[in-house]
Amino acid sequence: MTAPPSPSEHDRRPKSDLLPSQTLDPATWAAAHDRLIAFLRDLIQIPSINPPDPPGPELAASLRIADELRATGLAPEVMEPFPGRGTVVARLRGDGTGGDALLLLSHHDVVPADPAGWTHPPFAAEVADGYVWGRGAVDMKSMVAMEVAVLGLLAGGARAAGVDPAVDPIPGLRRDVLFACTSDEEAGGWQGAGWLVDNRPEAVRAAGALNEAGGVSVDLGGRRFYPIQVAEKGFEIYRIRVTGTWGHGSMPREDNAAVMAAEAVTRLARPGEPNVTGPVRRLLDEIAASLPEDQARLVAAIGGDDPRRAEAALRALCDPMYARAVRALVRDTISPDVIHTGIKYNVIPGEAMIEIDCRTLPGTTEGDVREEILARLGDLAPHCTVEHSHGAVPVEAAAGGELYDLLAATIRAHDPDGIPVPVMAPFATDAKHLIRLGVPSYGFSPLRLDPGERFLERFHGVDERVGIEALRWGLPVLYDVVATFCR
Repeated sequence: MTAPPSPSEHDRRPKSDLLPSQTLDPATWAAAHDRLIAFLRDLIQIPSINPPDPPGPELAASLRIADELRATGLAPEVMEPFPGRGTVVARLRGDGTGGDALLLLSHHDVVPADPAGWTHPPFAAEVADGYVWGRGAVDMKSMVAMEVAVLGLLAGGARAAGVDPAVDPIPGLRRDVLFACTSDEEAGGWQGAGWLVDNRPEAVRAAGALNEAGGVSVDLGGRRFYPIQVAEKGFEIYRIRVTGTWGHGSMPREDNAAVMAAEAVTRLARPGEPNVTGPVRRLLDEIAASLPEDQARLVAAIGGDDPRRAEAALRALCDPMYARAVRALVRDTISPDVIHTGIKYNVIPGEAMIEIDCRTLPGTTEGDVREEILARLGDLAPHCTVEHSHGAVPVEAAAGGELYDLLAATIRAHDPDGIPVPVMAPFATDAKHLIRLGVPSYGFSPLRLDPGERFLERFHGVDERVGIEALRWGLPVLYDVVATFCR
């Protein structure tokens, strides 16, 4: 792994040739990393779970973040537009000559965590085996801590120059740096980032945003790739009411709502037809270009016209964890996740409810999804009422241009063997809201992982954790992107 050079190395190189991170001494980096880990542990210990009713202590998380920002000399603002849902924003000022701001976006709410099965309690934030353990360590309090650490380093440099970072332009910055850590992302973000876009757009309007879930290393075919998120699938959420006939359990009947719901779930869950869209095509092409010929042929087959050959290539090339992700990226998906039915063991239910999560590729509309649902239900459709709950469109940013090119170049500078590639995420983020202001978002929470790390399984999973050395590598990477883009 790269490390900030020693002072003697600084002396031998012209300052113009150094990365911004290399102008800071090793003691500064050591202190920043230690503070990052301590702050991350504090955040994990705040169980900002979403969605409980009433909301969990999302406001408490915002207040702790604001305290950390104030300690660096900034003047954050905490908002509570909905009871218990706190959002915190802050600004570092440039001199205004470099163009629109750069936004550091994050969220502090987390999904629930049943302690059963965890190696360490999900909200204890224990440090063990080289990791910080706990709900939110990956999604996404580690990125919150890195963003706050970057702001702290920039503000510290300003204070050393005799400048008040709360009100004065930061020496060397030509663009503003915005920070927004929101609530409610795990429930769609309408009471967090969505509220900011509608009511405080000046707090998030920027030339571009850095968000979660990208810049994390993936080892494939003996090469190390860094997918940078440039797109994400849309989503459509439905409730399907299944209507049968109530009756006595001693006399089974075909229109048992539980039985019909079980059949409906089976039909809905089968994989749809593959469709390789532009962002995924570019991802596959760039990966193939970096692999030996035999492996490149497998990658090409994944994006080919023969579904059986594509599946065989996927099994041959990818770990099952990554294969699941790729399958989700090449098709619209329907996941039946909640079923409610029945009142007593000897009463045939006349009613059932199925809740499904549909993730959509660019070009797929809500109408397309509804049509597919009804087609899969087939002869069950007359017994079903399909209710649309909410949704959001797919989002895509350019896999090129000033900000994306800087992200890729910075990865290469810190890992010369690393290969940055653009990727589409199968899940949704608060980028869904920023796009309404025309702000492009890039998933970039840089971490260099051990090859065996099961990173994708940590999202919303048991034993969520983030590597301490991965954070040590990622912090100067994020710092260099912010400092270079804004100087």
